[in-house]
Amino acid sequence: MLVAAYDDAAGVTAAFNKNILSVLNAALGADFDLDAFEHVALWDAREEWIEMRLRSLEPQVVALPAIGLEVSFGEGEEMRTEVSAKFRRERVAAELAAAGFTMAGWWTDEKGRFGLSLSVPS
Repeated sequence: MLVAAYDDAAGVTAAFNKNILSVLNAALGADFDLDAFEHVALWDAREEWIEMRLRSLEPQVVALPAIGLEVSFGEGEEMRTEVSAKFRRERVAAELAAAGFTMAGWWTDEKGRFGLSLSVPS
């Protein structure tokens, strides 16, 4: 379900992901060819997060002149562009505690896919 959300059939997320290349082209004078990359969304069960990546469709060298960098990509080589972590109640409570908060309430949907917490200073 999560992979489908990050790799939607309409290509909205893929366009969003590839937009980072457009930003690098504009901001750093890079010469990324957006059509030379494909969007990849992967679920990492151990880390409990979605990774968004861009996979090179061919061998290529990309120049980023503003920072004096050239990057080579092999065909099939990927770069990670985003990590979207998912949190279970216990992990949310631990993160809150580390920041000086206590979870005062927790609500979720019937299947436990989404959660909302009410937190207060400890």
